[in-house]
Amino acid sequence: MLQIKNLEISFKKSPSVIQNVSFSIEQTEILGIVGESGSGKSITSLAILGLLPKFATIKGEILFKQQNLLNYNENEFQKIRGSKIAMIFQEPMSSLNPTLTCGIQVAEILQQHTLLSKNEIKEEVLSLFNKVKLPRPTDIYNSYPHQISGGQKQRVMIAMAIACKPQLLIADEPTTALDVTVQKEIISLLKELQDEYKMGIIFISHDLALVSEIADKVIVMHKGKVIEQGETNELFLNPKENYTKALINSRPNTEKRFKVLPTVTNFINDSVNTCLYTNEERKQFHQKIYNKTPLLEIKNLHKNFISNASWFSKSTIVKAVNNVSFKIYEGETLGLVGESGCGKTTLSRTILQLEKATSGQIIYKGVDILKLKKYSFKKLRKEIQIIFQDPFSSLNPRITVGNAILEPMKVHNILNSLKDRKEYVFNLLEKVGLEKEHFYRYPHEFSGGQRQRIGIARTVALQPKLIICDESVSALDVSIQAQVLNLLNQLKTEFNFTYIFISHDLSVVKYMADQLVVMNKGKIEEIADADEIYNNPKTNYTKTLIAAIPKGL
Repeated sequence: MLQIKNLEISFKKSPSVIQNVSFSIEQTEILGIVGESGSGKSITSLAILGLLPKFATIKGEILFKQQNLLNYNENEFQKIRGSKIAMIFQEPMSSLNPTLTCGIQVAEILQQHTLLSKNEIKEEVLSLFNKVKLPRPTDIYNSYPHQISGGQKQRVMIAMAIACKPQLLIADEPTTALDVTVQKEIISLLKELQDEYKMGIIFISHDLALVSEIADKVIVMHKGKVIEQGETNELFLNPKENYTKALINSRPNTEKRFKVLPTVTNFINDSVNTCLYTNEERKQFHQKIYNKTPLLEIKNLHKNFISNASWFSKSTIVKAVNNVSFKIYEGETLGLVGESGCGKTTLSRTILQLEKATSGQIIYKGVDILKLKKYSFKKLRKEIQIIFQDPFSSLNPRITVGNAILEPMKVHNILNSLKDRKEYVFNLLEKVGLEKEHFYRYPHEFSGGQRQRIGIARTVALQPKLIICDESVSALDVSIQAQVLNLLNQLKTEFNFTYIFISHDLSVVKYMADQLVVMNKGKIEEIADADEIYNNPKTNYTKTLIAAIPKGL
């Protein structure tokens, strides 16, 4: 159905970003394309749909039904986009129009490519919403994107993509940063739709374990080239290239805990550290930290929100955090897991006093911080810090990263002079794997992994005691994720940090955490040693989370 021959893509006078790429996909086949950010996966898919900028130079052939798409003009592309070839983009929030309801956006596709009447189009959209298993289709038809969850937005994007029953569907990282349970549902849904519509799917991801659960064939891309391809089972069980082995093994292993997670560079240089963190070492560490007084104690914490309050409707109370209690000890990493909306982030924001608690106690170093005056808590704020999920949106694009790190240091009087602070930041940048000259660069000049390191440096600069890591690795490539997790563990050992590590990915949390808290609908489902919960989950909810982890073949 689709055949790509010797594809080369370059921009202006730069070297080719795609070099001699060739592959094919048959009807009813699912082809997985894997590789890190910058490997050329998305650029290749955009070339198929004619969505690259005009200054791109493209050589080779892209044959769809024996027609070379590189010879198509914009009008010809518009006739096949959405109808013959459709695409699900990585980030539905930025792909959906915030000013139009979800139903209208899907209806537009049908208006453009079919002769259905207005009423028939609405019926078809509601039918599509049912097909992609959206709850309350009529409500979602009339809802704006910001009013529905991430998983629901992704389903709306899928409904839009399959509206005209395309022959080829390109899914570009359709599950990145989604809960593992929602991710599993999306994978199952794509398989069902592919079987029903007899369409081919190109499934793009950096996660080989995830791709192995859906793809018939896999191609591995690295620096614009296809370095390995073959049947999924064969490629996954017998990878030939070190890069492929690295992608398979960079995700934390749920069976054993490496002291240092292997990265892509380790595999390419054949320098994998195979030392394991033994159960005995873990036990000794826990005996040491759990004999102390807790650093932080949460007692019967509640945080309620009032919703739907208006002149004509009765307000309802949403219990975002509902009677939560736990202790965290100095030097410990407490893992906090659960699906979106379970209360993880609200809990962390309440600890930071960014949200005002409804009731309960937050005792830090023996003092209930909920009773502190604003001035007293401001002095304490430098001791409790957060690393955000999206470092780019939390960095000011107008100031250099060096000044972004210096700014809070000045506010909290860390060190005495600008010279001392600057020298401290230079050393800190090197400590997190960056360079001194990066001090003078702006956030847009860095990759996602580098920006996350900058976010970590800014947090560490204040010399805090407790750091909340809120989904701080969820949107990173598996190899960059491994580097950042290693860095967090290294800094924890060096500075005796205590972490609250929030994630929806249980394999990552199990690797990082000493104690694990599982949250669901504002309440704690389970709390125990991370290994104990993973090996012997008590509740059905926890069992579902564990079962949803992509395990590969």
